Amino acid sequence: MTKHFILCALFISVSVIGQTNTPESLSLQEAIDYALKSNRTAINSAHDVDAAIQQKKETIRGGFPQISGQIDYINNIRQQFDPVDFNGDGIPEFGAQHQMNASASLNQMIFDGSYIVGLQSAKVFLQISKNAKTKTDLQVREAVINAYGNVLLAEESLKILNSNIGVLEKNVFDITKIFENGFEEEESVEQLKITLSGVKNNLNKTKRLQKIAYQMLNLNLGIELDQKILLTDNLKSLTEKNIFIEALTLDDVKNTIDFKIAENDKVSKELLVKLERSRNLPTIGAFLNGGYLANRETFDFSNSDKKWIGTSSFGASIKIPLFSSGQHGARTQRAKINLEKAELNVTETEQRIKLQLASAKSDYEFAVEDFKNKTENLTLAKRIEAKNQTKFFEGVSTSFDLRQAQTQLYSSQQDYLQAMLNVLNAKAKLDTITNQTTTF
Repeated sequence: MTKHFILCALFISVSVIGQTNTPESLSLQEAIDYALKSNRTAINSAHDVDAAIQQKKETIRGGFPQISGQIDYINNIRQQFDPVDFNGDGIPEFGAQHQMNASASLNQMIFDGSYIVGLQSAKVFLQISKNAKTKTDLQVREAVINAYGNVLLAEESLKILNSNIGVLEKNVFDITKIFENGFEEEESVEQLKITLSGVKNNLNKTKRLQKIAYQMLNLNLGIELDQKILLTDNLKSLTEKNIFIEALTLDDVKNTIDFKIAENDKVSKELLVKLERSRNLPTIGAFLNGGYLANRETFDFSNSDKKWIGTSSFGASIKIPLFSSGQHGARTQRAKINLEKAELNVTETEQRIKLQLASAKSDYEFAVEDFKNKTENLTLAKRIEAKNQTKFFEGVSTSFDLRQAQTQLYSSQQDYLQAMLNVLNAKAKLDTITNQTTTF
């Protein structure tokens, strides 16, 4: 009984964990938060930061004492001279056939200009990796918003198309009865059937697009393409949340992630110039060596009765660069050229971001204005279509007039949905450029 209980408890725990790790329903903000942890590109970006942290540790610890051990064995197959026994104990100190040397060395760097520059470079490299991750997270966020919006667009389109089909089928049924009773021409029935056929065709197309939209969202979320999820937000509420004029006042170019990355690149090029200059400085180090040497006529180094000769030494070294045949000067000049290029790139990046920011603001402002316009147009199109419905069945207007009003309504419905999506996408693009992460 106890074993069965434990197995059941484990099964339930695993099931709960599996359900927790796999999202079943997501708001847009939950989708963004989930993607930042599960999106494969975001995960790799986080790994890059971890690798940069380890590289920084590696660079720092390169200045700590380094200890190494070594064991050498030599078999002198043919000797240049006979074995020499200085102590007269039968153990040769030199010239034996078998030699073994076990030693350990401690090396400590005292001064190295390249090490100091390396510490600064490791710090900058870590900052570059963090900025790259920030940029990746912003791009993942924008991609999730776009994909989430496309799914909502497909869902809303399906609702509208199904509703339109229901109305058209009733119209076709009613006009067919009127035609059969001789009060309407056959052309009126055909006109409505053409409209119904076109709407059904759009419905089938939208269903296929809906599947692709879900798969694209799942790809950005980092889950299986066919995983079923329920979206809890709707397109209209998200659009209303993303309409505020304050977004148009953001103009701090130096706060954008692209500018920070360009600045990081310039700093790294400055450090490369420092590195080449540091090569002119002397390097100073100290060492401590210790070991044991044994010589044997036979391979019996494990014999404790035979002695090992102990050795030890301590010293310091200084290396001074004197002449490099012009190689060092060429490397320094090349580093300076790359620095000048990086400085020009900062200026170019600043100007490019200003242009991108102005364009993104313009697109966002237009998207908001267009949404308001499409909202008004939809209201008018509904009113016109309703009037033509009444006029047609009262015999005042023709089927052509009704079809034209219906086509105008259907077009206005799609324009309205697309306008909402445009607001969402334009705001997401503006957030990406300005390094903003507005919550929903």
